[in-house]
Amino acid sequence: MSERFVVIMAGGRGERFWPQSRLHQPKHLLPIVGGKPMLAQTIDRLGTLVPKENVLVITTQTQAPAVRAICPELPPANVIAEPVGRDTAAATGLALLLVKRRNPKAAFAMLPADHVIHDVAEFSRVLTTAFMAAENGEILVTLGIKPTEPATGYGYIQQAGVWGKIDGRSVFTVKRFVEKPSINLAQDYLASGDYLWNAGMFIWRVPVVEAAFKLHVPELFAGLQAIETALAAGEDLGLALWRLYPKLTKRSIDYALMEKAGNVVVVPATFDWDDVGAWPGISRHFPSDTAGNIARGPTVIEGGAKNIVQSTEGHLVALVGVDDLIVVHTPDATLVCARDKAQEIKKLLQRLEKDPATKRYL
Repeated sequence: MSERFVVIMAGGRGERFWPQSRLHQPKHLLPIVGGKPMLAQTIDRLGTLVPKENVLVITTQTQAPAVRAICPELPPANVIAEPVGRDTAAATGLALLLVKRRNPKAAFAMLPADHVIHDVAEFSRVLTTAFMAAENGEILVTLGIKPTEPATGYGYIQQAGVWGKIDGRSVFTVKRFVEKPSINLAQDYLASGDYLWNAGMFIWRVPVVEAAFKLHVPELFAGLQAIETALAAGEDLGLALWRLYPKLTKRSIDYALMEKAGNVVVVPATFDWDDVGAWPGISRHFPSDTAGNIARGPTVIEGGAKNIVQSTEGHLVALVGVDDLIVVHTPDATLVCARDKAQEIKKLLQRLEKDPATKRYL
């Protein structure tokens, strides 16, 4: 078994949870579900799977201080701040360089910072299977979530035949990745039983993913090589990133590698999973009253149903005769949104960003 690492991507903006989620304190730095920030829960979930010195977090300059405060058990050097966001392929390339410098033959997992998984023991078993698969083949491994509904907000993975059995679990060859589908396609995918949700969790060995970068995104690979050369010459990591990282190609890891590579396998997840992508998602994790209302913080609802209310201590939110609303109160901003329009919060934030008078509320 090779040495194992976990790299957590914690640079997102959590826009759909505005106004609670902000640029300096987005979703993964908040206890959206559970008693701890989502990132802290992600690290806790790893348990003893890898030692804490082998857990790295890639975040932003703005969020780095808060990440270090939330994760005091990690060495400060294990929190790496991107000078600018260049999407998930560049972040994965940076992870590759960081792990390679520590152990050029290691296997490492790329995990999101903000998913909800309660069955920690089963998560550990599935991730261990994925590590074992990666260590036993020239393959790129991903975890797939069995769909429970015809969701249109996720990408999908179509699995083919069995690639092999690892520790008693079947690992499947991936036929293709597909982008977020229409509702009709999503229904077909669910009915076929051949499709899994793409949860953005990947496991591979350094030499294998490095070869994939070189083959499928040579321009991005060349940029990563420039950073590697600078580090080998003794340049400080932070300085090298400030100078070279903004030049990297901006592309998602799915588009850059996973959709192109022919050596991808998937381990079907057997643990519970939720990415809680927007305010309506919290309804799966909090109790409601007899009318289906979910209230967090001081709230009174008179004659209303299926509302989601998030208020701050010391401030009462009262609703009368309204249904299917999301109401979020923070000290400096209040959101009122139709529950079925929650995905459009991102459009609202684009308007806020364009206006100097409202940009400070992001």
